[in-house]
Amino acid sequence: MARIKGILFDLGGTLVDFGPVNTMAMFAEGARQAYSYLQELGQPLPSLRRFRRHQLWAVRWHYMKSHLTRREFNSLDVLGRLSRKMGQTLTADEMEELAWLWYEPLSRCATIEAGLPELLAGFRADGLRLGVVSNTFIPAHVLDRHLAQLGLLGYFAVRIYSCEVVYRKPHPQIFRVALERLGIAAREAVFVGDSLAADIAGAARVGMVTVLKDSRGRRKGSGPRPTYRVKSLRQLRGVLGERIGPSRP
Repeated sequence: MARIKGILFDLGGTLVDFGPVNTMAMFAEGARQAYSYLQELGQPLPSLRRFRRHQLWAVRWHYMKSHLTRREFNSLDVLGRLSRKMGQTLTADEMEELAWLWYEPLSRCATIEAGLPELLAGFRADGLRLGVVSNTFIPAHVLDRHLAQLGLLGYFAVRIYSCEVVYRKPHPQIFRVALERLGIAAREAVFVGDSLAADIAGAARVGMVTVLKDSRGRRKGSGPRPTYRVKSLRQLRGVLGERIGPSRP
């Protein structure tokens, strides 16, 4: 068996746990924050209710389309088009802040496993290359900012977000892009994710070792079979064993 040279992780549900989320409440809070920010900038605005409704319809339409076509959209593009329709003129920095304010309420729900930074540091000390591959319409700068807040950004030199490469997992192209940027072959890489359909099936298709994170032990039915199963990321070193070598002191 080939020695492991890199590990790629899914983001939500794997590296970061958002728990049970009231999506509409998060959206409403994001809309309020974005609206207040635009008011402070003196930008033309409709009523808050109309603003929130137009944003919601736009995101829902693009979200449904992306799942039908398996081609991702970038919410920053959607925000930009809606902003221009309202007659707003925003700089690139202001648009980035606006996108963050929409996402920020969700970021407050995020938790990571105890000891995760130390685990990643150990992998890096072993010479492993680490990366993230995520299906998301959230702009890259927003997710990077959140990873930085969680103290994780520095561990991942490669971060592949579907909103930037268009393809969504399980499409093989998104995995191939990640492997190319890591500079390793599929047989030398592990993919860790929480979705059998998107993560395990997609990564296995390109020849990667797969690890399913199944915290509650519920995903044992029919479907793609991962190479390994773990309930916690802390088990990764144990299941991968000698293929990655011991952590340095």
